[in-house]
Amino acid sequence: MTLLERRDTNAVAHLTMNAPERLNALSDEMLAALQNEFDTLKDDTSIRAITLSGSGKAFCAGHDLKQMTAGRQSEDGGRDYFADLFNRCATMMQTIQQLPQPVIAQVHGIATAAGCQLVATCDMAVAAKGTRFGVNGVNIGLFCSTPMVALTRNIPRKQAFEMLTTGQFIDATRAETLGLINRVVPEENLQSETTQLAETIAQKLSAAVKIGKQTFYEQLQMPLNQAYAHAGSVMVENMLYAQTEAGIEAFLNKQTPTWDQ
Repeated sequence: MTLLERRDTNAVAHLTMNAPERLNALSDEMLAALQNEFDTLKDDTSIRAITLSGSGKAFCAGHDLKQMTAGRQSEDGGRDYFADLFNRCATMMQTIQQLPQPVIAQVHGIATAAGCQLVATCDMAVAAKGTRFGVNGVNIGLFCSTPMVALTRNIPRKQAFEMLTTGQFIDATRAETLGLINRVVPEENLQSETTQLAETIAQKLSAAVKIGKQTFYEQLQMPLNQAYAHAGSVMVENMLYAQTEAGIEAFLNKQTPTWDQ
């Protein structure tokens, strides 16, 4: 069985976490598979958008608690293992936002703890009706501190803090209202709606999307004046692209631009 499946169609890479018996937990093996695939996609110019889904009845249940329990059996009580685990997870999450291609989470069932973190980290997310989201570690005495980083960059702080301290789930409608996901769709339409969104993005000028995604995350970390200055310089560079010039000319002539990707 392939732990992480990949299928490419229409310039979109569809990744599926395939450990349904473990609710697609972010085990050591799953983290490695995701990191390896993202590292490969980073340089794949044929791919202009990515979807990420989970097989079985859930998107992702977070870290593999059985592996974490086994990691405690070392002389230091697991300190080195846990430090390495959370570092590897953080690296993988940051890689998603460093990719030139937008990444869309296709979410169903549940997305809990680091699984919720994964949804929050993806550039966009589409969820099936009935999906539940939570950062539930506090229920077993483990505050979801690393999922908190992504969550608090998606939703208002008081709502995030309530989720983190109560361990309660929110449904897909609430997740959409808070900004954790982009839209809620009937479960039978989940794959088609996510694919349609990805293929819409894949039709855009990839160089523009790439520079735009990078700048999107960079400017979020800057004071307002620096953000405008940085974004302005990026727009200058973008305006100088030959294909951007062609796109503007096509628009002015009431034509649909065609990109030489």
